[in-house]
Amino acid sequence: MSITIAPIEATDQAAIDAAYRVGAAANDADLPDFPPFCRRRFEAAVRHPMPGTAALWALARLDGEPAGYLALDLPELDNTDNATADLIVHPAHRRRGVGRALHEHGVRLLRGRGRKRVVGMAVSALPGGPSRPAAGAAFAAALGAHPALLEVRRRLDVTRLDQAGLDALLAEARGGATGYRTVQWRGGTPEEHLADIAYLDGRLMTDSPTGDLHWEAERVDAERVRGTERALDARGRRRYHTAVRHEESGRLVAWTLLDVGASADWHAFQQITIVDPEHRGHRLGLLTKIENLRHLLAHEPAVRVIDTFNAAENAHMVRINEQLGFRPVDGWTDWQLTI
Repeated sequence: MSITIAPIEATDQAAIDAAYRVGAAANDADLPDFPPFCRRRFEAAVRHPMPGTAALWALARLDGEPAGYLALDLPELDNTDNATADLIVHPAHRRRGVGRALHEHGVRLLRGRGRKRVVGMAVSALPGGPSRPAAGAAFAAALGAHPALLEVRRRLDVTRLDQAGLDALLAEARGGATGYRTVQWRGGTPEEHLADIAYLDGRLMTDSPTGDLHWEAERVDAERVRGTERALDARGRRRYHTAVRHEESGRLVAWTLLDVGASADWHAFQQITIVDPEHRGHRLGLLTKIENLRHLLAHEPAVRVIDTFNAAENAHMVRINEQLGFRPVDGWTDWQLTI
């Protein structure tokens, strides 16, 4: 049995295709309720990393057959001691040393670039939920990683929305939001909102629970927002935004984002929701989420389900999501390894 590992270059379509097939097989086997593995998103991740991030990709072959891949993201503007990893092994080639070989390859790369920690995510089943493979968590633990943050994926079945209940929640939220008004857009951020969105985006790691993760707040400016938008455009992500303007100051003080991918028009992800700490207590999170849900559905009538991820300890946001009808599906643990 021979395991070989080689870099995946952005110009090597054959290697990208081979890695994509590995990812698609793993997605179908491990997460059958997820959308099909998106080729456009995968190829763009190889060719168009997020701004301020160096991406390293590698393909493992077992006796010449594509068997796994490794994607490493190395932040270069902040968190320069850290990296994130996505390590995937084809279901047909598991428990044959491919994962460990990719891990050892990745550690060598990261140490050579001065990184001290790497974070990867593994799915797990929740009590009463669908079965999920336990191999990812067992593999991380065997490597010496520790569980630094538990997240829970919740899903909203749009076909069963309680519209009357949403109307009541929206009225309640608007009643607490005197002196604020919502603004909406699709795709790229309008120029007049760019500075405010950069500020709110940069607060995410400060305001959201991070457990035991060693991860500092990101420095986000207008250039970084535009770079992220270009990367998301390359991935085919159709984005829907609702923000709240504070009428007295004219600033955007809350913002939420939903997006739909290129591979499945029936599925969306709830992404960031953030409220400036100075403006909390006015139901702005609930207000933006309901209005943005309706904003999305007005333009994406095929959407049937929406997934969102929250830290298990983020009780406030979990409560809002469950008010809207999101229900737990599975757990996702951020495993952190000191290298």
